[in-house]
Amino acid sequence: MMMMMMMMMMMMMMMMMMMMVMMMVVMMMILMKITTTTMIMMMMVMMMLMMMIMMIMMVMMMVMMMMMMMMMMMMMLLLLLLMMMMMMMMMMMMMMMMMIMTTTTTTTMTSTMTPTTTMLLLLLVLRMVMMMII
Repeated sequence: MMMMMMMMMMMMMMMMMMMMVMMMVVMMMILMKITTTTMIMMMMVMMMLMMMIMMIMMVMMMVMMMMMMMMMMMMMLLLLLLMMMMMMMMMMMMMMMMMIMTTTTTTTMTSTMTPTTTMLLLLLVLRMVMMMII
């Protein structure tokens, strides 16, 4: 039963992710009117990201299963928290990627900061948030 529930949850998450990505892409296309080549490239990157996320989620799920088998509810809660954090991080990263891509692809958006610096800043912020949570 629990396993079934887990599987369902995972499926839902995947679907949500995919939907979000697609929406983002569509929005970008509408906003930027970017050339198709860059768009394809972005799609590729997004897919890669998605795969990574899926892998992490899978691992998390597996661990959760193990914990369930052992019936450690506290562990379960902790893991859930972890998963939430991971998801948040992934989302942030995805957003960041999108931002970077927009800044790089569009000449109109002359950003004062370079993508690398923004990335670093965001990472720092993320770390801070993580610390806060912990």
